[in-house]
Amino acid sequence: MTDDLNKKPQDSEEQGVEFDISEDTEATSAHDQDMDDVVVDEDGESSQAEVIKKLRLRLKQAVDEKQTYLTNWQRDKAEFVNARKRDEESKADYLKFATQKVIEDILPVLDSFDMATANTASWESVSKEWRTGIEGIYGQLQSVLSRYEVTSYTKVGDTFDPNLHHSIAAVPTDDKSADHTVAEVLQKGYKIKDKVLRAALVKVFEA
Repeated sequence: MTDDLNKKPQDSEEQGVEFDISEDTEATSAHDQDMDDVVVDEDGESSQAEVIKKLRLRLKQAVDEKQTYLTNWQRDKAEFVNARKRDEESKADYLKFATQKVIEDILPVLDSFDMATANTASWESVSKEWRTGIEGIYGQLQSVLSRYEVTSYTKVGDTFDPNLHHSIAAVPTDDKSADHTVAEVLQKGYKIKDKVLRAALVKVFEA
């Protein structure tokens, strides 16, 4: 009996008992995570005020992020619209400039016609058929110009306007009412819409 009591424990007992604590650790971690979202008071009941506070904070953050995204999108859209508008304006300006340049190149042809018809005796001395052909060409040029709203201006008697006329000489006159009016048109002026394309070359009465 005494020998039995003095026997050493079995090998399995010498090694002791091993406890698996992994499950308890995972449970504790999950619990800690839950504690980040819900505050528990001393009585073990959820603090609704703290939960509502956190939810409101998250809602505000979501609203702020939404507003940021919306603002950025609106800014990008506005920049795109403005870029496209600038591109369209640039194209319009280019076409306007190109049209104006072509018309300016045509004006000397019109000047030549005006010079040819200015001397009535010389003009009527040529054959009627030839004159009719030239007048037809001139009419075609005028038709093209009218489509682009190009018009000639200035006649004798018009009031001199430095914005419309370029005076190269003064013509003395005793008529006070004719003072600073056009005495002679040496070269017609032309407008494209309301813009002066070329100022008229004139002589001006001076009393």
